[in-house]
Amino acid sequence: MLKFIENFTIEYESEYKSEYDLSQKRNYSTPKIYSASGDLTKRWYVYFSYREPKSGKLKRLPPIYGKVNALKTKEDRLAILTAYRRVLLKLLKSGFNPFEDNSDLIKGKTDNLLPKKKEPQKPIEPTQVKGSPKEEQPEEERMTIEDALKFGLELKQVTLSQTAYRSFKSHIKIFKDWLVKDKPDLKYIDEVNKKIVITFLNKIVKETSTRNRNNFRVDISSLIQLLYDNELVTSNFVKPIPVLKTTPKRNKKFTPKQDKEILQYLEKEDPLLLLFIKFVSINFLRPIEVCRLRVGDLNIEEKQLQFKAKNSPLKTKLIPKLLLDDLPDLSQLDPDLYLFTPQAIGGEWNIIPDNKRGYFSNRFKKVVKDKFGLGIDYGLYSYRHTYITMIYRELTKQYSEFEAKSRLMQITGQSSMAALETYLRDIDAILAEDYSNYIEQSKKDK
Repeated sequence: MLKFIENFTIEYESEYKSEYDLSQKRNYSTPKIYSASGDLTKRWYVYFSYREPKSGKLKRLPPIYGKVNALKTKEDRLAILTAYRRVLLKLLKSGFNPFEDNSDLIKGKTDNLLPKKKEPQKPIEPTQVKGSPKEEQPEEERMTIEDALKFGLELKQVTLSQTAYRSFKSHIKIFKDWLVKDKPDLKYIDEVNKKIVITFLNKIVKETSTRNRNNFRVDISSLIQLLYDNELVTSNFVKPIPVLKTTPKRNKKFTPKQDKEILQYLEKEDPLLLLFIKFVSINFLRPIEVCRLRVGDLNIEEKQLQFKAKNSPLKTKLIPKLLLDDLPDLSQLDPDLYLFTPQAIGGEWNIIPDNKRGYFSNRFKKVVKDKFGLGIDYGLYSYRHTYITMIYRELTKQYSEFEAKSRLMQITGQSSMAALETYLRDIDAILAEDYSNYIEQSKKDK
């Protein structure tokens, strides 16, 4: 057995290209990856069980890890272990038995690995009980829905950020609960198909929104693709399901009068929230990017700040003098403290960024609703839209349209000119000149 493990990690270096016959009954469990919930200080490996000849029971065999634990990133470890798992599964399907001599198989003598002629598959008889195992794949080789979803979540936890994984896990749990309730006859993951997923997505769009339905589609497709990559399903049948068109809701911009009145009120009643807003309106950070800032992310001497952006892992921006002058003295604060907390600048606030953003968004909406009678169309993003429009229109007074957009793109941090132009159109920053003279001239000509 130890010799097998040694040779297996060498065998990984070259993938087998043959497809193997799945019709023979097997005596092994589907190999799985242990990722220690993403903890790089612990050992990661592939594990499986095989039926012991004497007892006839499945026995857990020593894990396979090779040199994977020398790798320093989650992505690298997962990539290697996924390949280990794939090669191991092919070896098991081709007849490998850890309790027998497998030297020909392990050393690469592939006579026994050549594709076998498959017998024509018999059609499922109409009398077959719904949910019973398909004839072309024995029950022992099939993974249950519960195990497949658990397997997918374990791997996704390694590759996704904490926020993305939480959303992914929530969507998959809702999908799983729906399968249990509405499709109780389904047991195995290979019984889930395109029609079933479409039925679920139709339910979501009726109960919530098109956008939410599309988000569920993305996460379910990502999960099925992962299962396909690990040979647990035969295709990603979710990918062809179309994305439905959505109409995003935009926050309204403030008028100059509204802007002035709100800022004057906050200066007296809530200076902390006012400073938060200035990072959105003057530095053009998204609210969640402000929530992620720590004291050490601001370099006051260089007049710069670093933050985790939507479209890149780390970005650097200038801190404008207008904002720099309003910042308190940060020199005595621990650089690891969060810049914004509910009570003060610089402190501990160990909740997820989404909840922090929700806190400040609700704090602001309460002000605009209770004190200024504005509706839900006005939020923190209203300030971002208002000030970007303000700067763009000032730039067009001094520069050509292209140069104005080029300068604005450096300020806002949009990833491309096309993205900036789309954004400006969406917030109605670009307006046509007064065309009254064209109408008047047309009437004169008639």
